[in-house]
Amino acid sequence: MPNIDLSAHAKHMVAERDLLEEWVWRTINAPDGEYLADDSNAHYTKAIQEREGRIVTVFFDRRLGKKRG
Repeated sequence: MPNIDLSAHAKHMVAERDLLEEWVWRTINAPDGEYLADDSNAHYTKAIQEREGRIVTVFFDRRLGKKRG
C-alpha cells in the first residue's frame, strides 16, 4: 500500500459532501473493488453501510495536474 496523504482540497471536498474521512480511509485500505480506467486512473470503490450502501470512490486524476500552471 503506497503512502497516501489527503490534500487540503480532498479534505475540503470530503467535508463539503458530508462524508467522513474515515470512510475514505476504509475505502483505500479495504476496497470492495479496484479497477484501472482507460485513462490509467486507479479507482477504488466501497459500499458505505452507514449511508444506505452508497458507494464512495477514491482515485488519482492526473488530468487535474495538467490544468495547473
